[in-house]
Amino acid sequence: MNLVFDYDGTIHNCLKIYEPSFRKVCEYLESEGKIEKKSYTSKEIGYWLGFSGDDMWKMFQPNLEPEWREKGRKFIGNEMAKHLDNGDACLFEGAEEVLQELKNQGYKLIFLSNCRERYQERHSRNFGLDRFFDADDVYCAETYEFIPKYEIFRKFRDNYSGDFIIIGDRFHDMETAVKNNIKSIGCAYGYGSPEELQTADIIINDISELPEAVKKLI
Repeated sequence: MNLVFDYDGTIHNCLKIYEPSFRKVCEYLESEGKIEKKSYTSKEIGYWLGFSGDDMWKMFQPNLEPEWREKGRKFIGNEMAKHLDNGDACLFEGAEEVLQELKNQGYKLIFLSNCRERYQERHSRNFGLDRFFDADDVYCAETYEFIPKYEIFRKFRDNYSGDFIIIGDRFHDMETAVKNNIKSIGCAYGYGSPEELQTADIIINDISELPEAVKKLI
């Protein structure tokens, strides 16, 4: 059995470093007169987690000039990297134990994220993700020019034998399962809405529930 994991909002408690980075870039763009001053709730900020940086900025500020959207994307990326290096980032409580348990039980763990390669590499070094995901089982959207997750999955699925389960917190993950006719586990503790997870075969409210959910789907 192959378990295909999303990262941000599924393994990584990303809002902890994303929210301060998001607020800082908004302050910067407001000071430059590029966007209107506006306050955002944590929930509103969390909505953007799971999108690629390019897609996020196209939707978040569609009227912003492309070069300034790119500045904004890089700004957030740099700020998040600083927080990571400063030790501010964290995985969801229990995530490492759950991943190790699943690996010990013989499941193949696959990393599939809408992130950039450098982002994945930084987090792998910081959290020792290579303990759980072999180098050949890591797939970042940047490698595939940010095509949708369900299309990236189709490019690597034939490299594996056996069935798959998609595990994630956003509609990108559920879409991957639906469009490829495979089972899915929705992570309600992440950043997606209940509507986004309505096609999941099982919904979990804490990552500690994942091993039992996997057993139920086998």
